[in-house]
Amino acid sequence: MDMSKSAARRSRRPAVEWPTVGVAVAIYGAWLLLTVFWEALPLWLLVPLGAWFVAWQSSLQHEAMHGHPTLNRTLNTALAWPPLSLWLPYPVYRLQHLRHHRDEHLTDPLEDPESAYFTPAMWARMPTPVRLIMRFNMTLIGRLTIGPAIMIGFFLADEVKRVIAGEPGRRAIWAWHLVGVAAVLVWVVAICGMPLWLYLVGFVYAGTALTRLRSFAEHRFADQPEKRTAIVENGGLLGLLYLNNNLHVLHHVRPAVAWYRLPALYRASREQLVARNGGLVYDGYRDIARRYLVAEHDDPLHPRAG
Repeated sequence: MDMSKSAARRSRRPAVEWPTVGVAVAIYGAWLLLTVFWEALPLWLLVPLGAWFVAWQSSLQHEAMHGHPTLNRTLNTALAWPPLSLWLPYPVYRLQHLRHHRDEHLTDPLEDPESAYFTPAMWARMPTPVRLIMRFNMTLIGRLTIGPAIMIGFFLADEVKRVIAGEPGRRAIWAWHLVGVAAVLVWVVAICGMPLWLYLVGFVYAGTALTRLRSFAEHRFADQPEKRTAIVENGGLLGLLYLNNNLHVLHHVRPAVAWYRLPALYRASREQLVARNGGLVYDGYRDIARRYLVAEHDDPLHPRAG
């Protein structure tokens, strides 16, 4: 696809993309209502709803870092910044995700911050029980159950090292982030009276698991970089949750396109996109679950890195 078209389309963007603003209003409005009226809801309903809106905010943050819903980066950052998930500062997420968009390095554990692979040196240092855990994490059931803990643990350990090392800007990012975390917890625990464990498990951990479902099969190593990115068709309700990021090849080819324009653009260019990624296409998330619920999506040892 002609990448120059992306710049042309961007220049014709509206000053405000109202569908994305509407999503933001829905996310923050529903989150406030859920935290205020949490006692009126049974757990079987509260937890899926809490997880949904925390995960949906992650999708909104993804839109914001790609320049939506306004032409003003400061406004976009303000819209995406509130740390509903607690553990992930938006500025760090943005830095890592934009680095992930260097497609020539996709899946490389040394270059791609979103890689699920390990270099031979990393793998050799792992005790056998840890290797077994990492293999389990390459199954869908593993990614949804222990995957959030692994991702959050690795992320926080790396961030602690960066803060201690005095990496420029990191301490300021975390200082502001902790202010936001404190505000969220004061609202949830002190004002709304929700038990901390319930928010951590039912909103944060379950919401992170939903985001792990989206990213589970997005990328897979191939010798040609353009064949490392998948397409999940027929996303259904999860397509809305992920703001059509399930059409992942298209997002990597045209990262500046707003989420609500992706389906029509995908239908118009499906043949080229499928040819581009070598036919790495799934028929919805049920198809992914059928293939990889208990089977490894790929070997966690990267065949080229390191």
